[in-house]
Amino acid sequence: MTDALVMIGTRKGLFLAWSRNGGAFEVDPVRFSTIGVHAVAIDTRGSTPRLLAAVEYGHFGPSVMWSDDLGRTWQESERPPVAFPEHTGTTLTRVWQLQPSPAEPGVVWAGAEPAALFRSEDGGQTFTFVEGLWEHPHRPHWQPGGGGLCLHTVVPHPSDPASIGIAVSAAGFYRTTDGGASWSASNTGIRAPFMPEGQQYPEFGQCVHKVVLHPARPERLFLQHHFGVYRSDDAGRSWTSIGDGLPSDFGFPIAVHPERPDTVYVLPLDSDMNRVPAGYRYRVYRTDDAGGSWRALSHGLPEGPVHASVLRDALCASEAGVYFGTRDGEVYGSRDDGESWSLVARHLPDVLAVRASLL
Repeated sequence: MTDALVMIGTRKGLFLAWSRNGGAFEVDPVRFSTIGVHAVAIDTRGSTPRLLAAVEYGHFGPSVMWSDDLGRTWQESERPPVAFPEHTGTTLTRVWQLQPSPAEPGVVWAGAEPAALFRSEDGGQTFTFVEGLWEHPHRPHWQPGGGGLCLHTVVPHPSDPASIGIAVSAAGFYRTTDGGASWSASNTGIRAPFMPEGQQYPEFGQCVHKVVLHPARPERLFLQHHFGVYRSDDAGRSWTSIGDGLPSDFGFPIAVHPERPDTVYVLPLDSDMNRVPAGYRYRVYRTDDAGGSWRALSHGLPEGPVHASVLRDALCASEAGVYFGTRDGEVYGSRDDGESWSLVARHLPDVLAVRASLL
């Protein structure tokens, strides 16, 4: 497989960038023009790659589209693929996450707003509601973050389908070990400095921005918080700060190297109150020792000043390279683990999500 595909979901459409045989990227014409694409996924588990896109049709509502011909044509279920059961009295606002399960063929997870989890067993065509999370006693007390009460991250175990982690803004990280029937808050050690003194390590209420793991070490998780970067070595039961050495521990995205489980990427922003790249420069920070130390990587990126931030799903690392998209419509990529960067696309709408794969 020598062709690299970068899926780019934006505020106004989906863009597919292709690199053929290692050459420069070329961007296909926009799909779903003027429609928000908030989550994308490239599912390579089957004989034919499937592309998934969570779209938002304005007053027609959100939906999930899929393509089995690399984006040339797209399909949608006859009924809304993600919908709350009538007994919840709730209406779907947005699909924030589409995550194929590495342990179960055909299974795709969807994270939604209001915060809820959905499961598909037909590759993302139709989804069923996960009652166990909805019935958790904490859920009525969850408070929305700045972007809403959204379940934005699903972290399935690479080999145990019963073990899944999810992150909700601004409720925290939750885990299940029985396939979603029951859930436990897993935020021990994560500080919430906006809480009163003596209450800054609550059971839940942390504003988690993103969580990742590497399949070779599924017990180790990395987490970007609203106020900190953390690592867990016990599958999320407890967390330790690894933000020392970064210019700021505020940011949204975090990604793990596809082959090296101790290599992680973050893109720090200046602060909660000044959401621009730290130092007004795009610099991706990489650790090769699981957070013990960090190094800035910026060769080939603009010298600055730059002002556009990078959202939680707009940074990814895969066998195709490391890629990130900005809120002013630029996408950058690296094929040497972040040592050097080149422009993949520019003049796009606000970039919301980026995923990449070799095909």
